[in-house]
Order: sequence, then structure tokens, then C-alpha cells
Amino acid sequence: MLISLEGMEFYAHHGHYHEERVIGTRFVLDLHFEAEVSDSRESDELKDTVNYLSVYSLVREEMGQDSKLLEHVASRILKRVLGAFPRILRAEVKVCKMNPSLGGQVEKVCVTLNSDELS
Repeated sequence: MLISLEGMEFYAHHGHYHEERVIGTRFVLDLHFEAEVSDSRESDELKDTVNYLSVYSLVREEMGQDSKLLEHVASRILKRVLGAFPRILRAEVKVCKMNPSLGGQVEKVCVTLNSDELS
């Protein structure tokens, strides 16, 4: 089954430049994962699926750890998700930095990483 948490918003201090790490900015994340949760369709029990609140809490923790690069943030999130939830078979995360300082009008810059790309 494919499960998605979309539009998760965080204020964080990720960035290469000192000013980005001091001032911070808004980030929006989407996380999609394929999980073995077939038992939950019959049991209607949380223990037979992936707890969305627990996944969100893990992502929030990782967003609270400053990084210089979005690529690093995405990798950390995927590794934690896969390690913490054995029912998750594969996952993809999209991390977007809103209104990045690029010298012009840019809505967002995003990186997308899937678990097949992890080393």
C-alpha cells in the first residue's frame, strides 16, 4: 500500500550560508512510502499499520537538526524512516525550501530522494 504525508510545513535553519542558518526559513515536505499493511485492512488496528503520527514526529525531529544541504536532510529522513518502521519497504521524500535567497524571485527549490538511491 502507498501511504503519503503531504504538505508538512516546518520552520528550520538549513542552509549553506551563515545567514540561512541564523534566520531560518519555511520548508515543505512530502513523504510517500510503500508499506506492508495488509493486516490493517481487516483488523482495523493501528498496530497493523504505520502510525502516521510517529512518522510525522520523526520527520519533525530530523527537521530540527540543522544541515547545510537539502540533500543531507532528505537522506537523514529516509534513513530514519526506514530504520524505525520495519513495515516500510521503500520511501521517497521531497524537501522544498520556500523563497530561497537566489538573487531573484524563486518560489522554492526542492530535492527528491527515494530509498533506492541511498547508499
